[in-house]
Amino acid sequence: MPDSIKLLSTRRFRPFFLTQLLGAFNDNLYKNGLTIFIAFQAASVSQQQSNTLVNIAAGLFILPFFLFSPIAGQLADKLEKSMLIRRIKLLEIMIMLLGGVAFVLQSPELLVAILFLMGTQSALFGPVKYSLLPQALKPPELVGGNAMVEFGTFIAILMGLIVSVYVIGLGHAAMAIAVVFTACVGYWASRGIPLLAAGDPELKISFNIPKQTVSILRDARENLTVFYSVMGISWFWFIGITYITQLPNFVRYELGADEQVYILLLAMFSIGIGAGSFLCERLSGRIVEIGLVPIGALGLTLFGIDLYFNQGLSASDNLIGPAGFLAQGSSLRVCFDIVMLGVSGGVYIVPLYALVQQRSKPEKRSRIIAANNVLNALFMVAASLYGLFALSAGVSIPTLFLILAFMNAAVTLFIFMLVPEFIMRLLVWLLVHTMYRVRKTGLEQIPDDGPAVLVCNHVSFIDALVLAGCIRRPIRFIMYYRIFELPVLSFIFKTANAIPIAAEHEDKDMMERAFDEVSNALKQGELVCIFPEGKITESGEMSPFKLGITRILQRDPVTVIPLALRGLWGSFFSRAYGNAMTRLLPRGVLSRIELIAGDAIDAIDASPEQLQQSVLQLRGARL
Repeated sequence: MPDSIKLLSTRRFRPFFLTQLLGAFNDNLYKNGLTIFIAFQAASVSQQQSNTLVNIAAGLFILPFFLFSPIAGQLADKLEKSMLIRRIKLLEIMIMLLGGVAFVLQSPELLVAILFLMGTQSALFGPVKYSLLPQALKPPELVGGNAMVEFGTFIAILMGLIVSVYVIGLGHAAMAIAVVFTACVGYWASRGIPLLAAGDPELKISFNIPKQTVSILRDARENLTVFYSVMGISWFWFIGITYITQLPNFVRYELGADEQVYILLLAMFSIGIGAGSFLCERLSGRIVEIGLVPIGALGLTLFGIDLYFNQGLSASDNLIGPAGFLAQGSSLRVCFDIVMLGVSGGVYIVPLYALVQQRSKPEKRSRIIAANNVLNALFMVAASLYGLFALSAGVSIPTLFLILAFMNAAVTLFIFMLVPEFIMRLLVWLLVHTMYRVRKTGLEQIPDDGPAVLVCNHVSFIDALVLAGCIRRPIRFIMYYRIFELPVLSFIFKTANAIPIAAEHEDKDMMERAFDEVSNALKQGELVCIFPEGKITESGEMSPFKLGITRILQRDPVTVIPLALRGLWGSFFSRAYGNAMTRLLPRGVLSRIELIAGDAIDAIDASPEQLQQSVLQLRGARL
């Protein structure tokens, strides 16, 4: 059973998960009931009117995120979160009462207008929803928690779709009762959320929306990796809103199918998102692995292109159902593309959300999430306008999808150029998960925050990459400058802000700069790793630890964590056969290696001899 599923047995996660799931379900029960009513039941609505109403509806739901997220972020930072969530759920009940009246009146215009109020309630919930997770969950649970939230959200979309079809078939009064009842159950679930302290209880709320929008965007830009991750999330929602918004008319007018096929394809997209989210948790190894983001981005482009070229289904006035659709030759390929777009989206989005939560300052986390929502809203509204204007200009929906795929390739490449850490982490992840199987022991000894020094035996040229791929926190490696300058590896080390060092007789100035940079990193609460042997072993045995670690600890007496690598001696990157990287895959593919962490050692007890003995005991007899 995935660790994320086990979170449902805990009170610190289950009530919140149910509250989130029911809220997303109700949003989609209402929105998709409205969409089905406009696209399939309102006989007086033409294709052009349907396109217009569907895109306007999407824009009205998103607009409040742009308008009210600055206030929502302040409230989520200032107030205790469980109380705030309960008040937001009471607001949902009142809005759904109005929505029920609109369904009974069968007024498309009123139903669309009430989407603005629904969007306002969702905008208030967004910052508290995502800023809650780092408080309620332990650091190793953060990726799994985000995977569950994304899975729950898209399963709620799926269930909202399925239920909306059958409920609206019972009559519009039945739909009115369903949305109000679901809002009441969501409020009941929210009462089980435990108390979660405010991030900044002394914060003074400002209702100057333009000023606060600028302020929260400035907060988000304090950490550029966080900010560009927010931009990546916003771009994902541009893609997602485009696909979801155009799917009803894609099914109706391009595939010649009915609402049951629309439900089938959106169900496949939702299941794909859930599968991608869990796959991301599995592949990440319980750390925030942003190296998976480029893989997800590539999938969004490739399967979007294939969806365009996968045409040939006949459209007619007689709409076909699921059986007729699946009997046609290209239908399975359409289904495959839709599922894989969802999987790619899950792999893409989960690490980005987790990174924003992990690296944001706790006292500003909700406001940074609010900035994320503002930009998400801006991109979603842009997606609605993109669909509206492209279709009005005569662009077909398949061509619109093709353009979107190429836009995705350009946008994500631009983001990865701005933040090369994504590509660096991808290279590390590929190395650790294609050439080796890594067993990790004791890594909970590494503190979740604050300064510390890691010391490790030095077996191969990729020791630093293995550590970076297995340890949750970013690490500043102290590295011999000649290794730092190796092709390919140099890109990774520079992106990871490794600290090059030389021996005193080679370059005294570089050595002094290295120790100064180490001290600055520790003073800023960063994690620093040193290989105290000073060189890669040529025999498999450890060399004596040098005095550089003593100099570091004399200047900054922080905790030291001993680490040991096993199984890399004899590998392609070791010197077991003379020069490294000359004997291809001497141990085959996916050979077993181990990373072991020992108990923390106080700086006063961390002599080179003591640290070497600790690492030697951890390593044992296996090289």
